[in-house]
Amino acid sequence: MPDIKALYTDRDIIIVEKQPGMSSEIDDNETDAPTAAGKLCGCTCYPVHRLDKGTGGVLVLAKNERAAAMLSAVFSQHKAEKHYLAVVSGTPDPTKGEMRDLLFHDRRCNKSFIVRRARRGAKEALLEYSLQSTATSRSGAPISLVSVRLHTGRTHQIRVQFASRKLPLLGDRKYGSRENDCKTALWCNDISFIHQLNGSRIEVHSSPPQTYPWSCFDSTASYPDSELIY
Repeated sequence: MPDIKALYTDRDIIIVEKQPGMSSEIDDNETDAPTAAGKLCGCTCYPVHRLDKGTGGVLVLAKNERAAAMLSAVFSQHKAEKHYLAVVSGTPDPTKGEMRDLLFHDRRCNKSFIVRRARRGAKEALLEYSLQSTATSRSGAPISLVSVRLHTGRTHQIRVQFASRKLPLLGDRKYGSRENDCKTALWCNDISFIHQLNGSRIEVHSSPPQTYPWSCFDSTASYPDSELIY
């Protein structure tokens, strides 16, 4: 069973730090985050949102069906704030702004595409980003650490929106990265929402590991607090 760390827990919720390569949905091999979290807390855990398999960081799970219904509504209605860190090839210009596109996800090849016109299945994708720091990759090319706030949660949204602007995430072969001596450099570093069952505000933070390419950046720049992102 892959390692997993609990970041927050109460009677209804467990929030964990998912490692890259671990599924956020239940799989037959029992190497997924809900199964691993269930072993930590001694109960069945229900997925209520997802991170791509290659993405690490904060993942929220429910401990019972009532909490699962509540949390699923929070995430599907975009009432949770989600912040990510990404390492991209090149430097975004402008260094702060938003990306708004129409995205279509092709289930046959499990890949998302930006489309220019409305079509069946296309959905609006919106994020805000801010450049945090710049560095040089192992190949000598310029790379950037960016913070991202998702306003919508489309499949592969961050990956395809940056790649379409010639800023592919390091390690993301699917979307055109040429810097592939690392895992996809995307980390969910902060999630916050109102706990509908007790009224409290939950905010949980997680920092990416100090491995390449995260290690290219000063640690104080690499882990910005969520208030720095808009």
